[in-house]
Amino acid sequence: MYESVHNARWSHVVEIPDGVERKKTGMGMEVKEGKPKQSWTYKKVGNTFEKDDGVQQSGAPPPRLLVLTSDKGWPYTLIAPHGCGNDLCINCEVERAWKIVKGDVTAWSSNFDLALNPSPLPRVLIGTPGIGKSMAAGSYLLYQLLHYDVERLQVVFHCFGGGDAYVSDKTTRAVTRCSDEDMCISELRRLRGHGRNVYIIYGVAKEGTPPPGHFAPTSGWGMIAVSSPKVTNYDEWAKQLQAARVIVNCPDETDVKAMCAWMTRDETPEKQAKCWKEAKKQIYLL
Repeated sequence: MYESVHNARWSHVVEIPDGVERKKTGMGMEVKEGKPKQSWTYKKVGNTFEKDDGVQQSGAPPPRLLVLTSDKGWPYTLIAPHGCGNDLCINCEVERAWKIVKGDVTAWSSNFDLALNPSPLPRVLIGTPGIGKSMAAGSYLLYQLLHYDVERLQVVFHCFGGGDAYVSDKTTRAVTRCSDEDMCISELRRLRGHGRNVYIIYGVAKEGTPPPGHFAPTSGWGMIAVSSPKVTNYDEWAKQLQAARVIVNCPDETDVKAMCAWMTRDETPEKQAKCWKEAKKQIYLL
C-alpha cells in the first residue's frame, strides 16, 4: 500500500480551445498522461489562500483536473462501504487545501523557537457532504505528506473515525493497519513514546462525533479534521485546539465536466457527450 500510494501515477484533463480539434471531442476536454506543465496559481488572503484567476501564465494553460492513480487503491477506498476506484480526482479547491496545510507544516518545521510554535497549526477542513472531502482531499493530503521531507515529518496517521486507521511510516516505507479504537490508542501512544513527528488526517466518520481526546496532537504533531459543515462534528475539538478552518467549495460545472471526460476517456465522443448531458441534468437538479 505504501509504495502504491507514494508512486501513484499522474494524469490531467485540459480544456481544448475552440476549433476543429474541440469539435472532434464529446465535451471539449482532453485527457493527458503525466503532470501538467502549468498548474493553478493562488494568492494569499489573510491567513489562507484563494485561487488567482487574474494571473496570466505563459505556455500551456492550467489543467481543469488532476488525477492520481494508485494501483492498490487508497486507504479510503479500502474502508468505504460503497467502494471507490483507484483514481483520485483533484480540482483547484483540493490543491488549495494542500497549499494551506503545506504552509502550516513548513512554517512550523522552519521555526527555530519551538517553544513558541511547537506544532503545525491544527486545522478543520469543512465541505458539503458528497463533494469528495475524504476521498479527494484526505487522500491527496496523504500523498503529498508522504512526499514531504522525511527529516521533518516521519509518520502520517490517516484515520476514519476513532477506530480505523492506516499509519504510514516514511522511514520504513511501510503501512500499519489499526482496525479498532484500542489499536489506534496503542499506536498513538507508541508513536508519542518514540518522539516521532506525526501528521494526523482525521475523517469524521459519524455525524455528531468529533475527534476523541486521545487524537489531540502532542508537541511536534500536526492534525487536520475533515468534516461536513455540521458543527457538532468538530466544534468542541476545534475550540480545544484552537483549530483554524479550511472551507472547501463545491466542484463547479467545469470540474464536473472534466471528471466526466476522465471517466469516459476510452469512450467514443458520442458516449462522452451523453455522459456530460446526464451529469449536467443532475447539476441543475441540485
